[in-house]
Amino acid sequence: MATNKRVFTLRLKDVLFDKLEALAKMEHRSTTNLIEYILLEYLDNFEKEKGAIVLPEE
Repeated sequence: MATNKRVFTLRLKDVLFDKLEALAKMEHRSTTNLIEYILLEYLDNFEKEKGAIVLPEE
């Protein structure tokens, strides 16, 4: 299935990656899906506290 999502590399310490994998298994998610969820939650909380993030016009 095609996707329009960008892909990037994360450099994580093994212990952090292992914790993310364990948490993903506990929540029946893929590790990638869990990381995306965490990032989305962070952005949502940031914008609730500080307002919308304005993207530069291209």
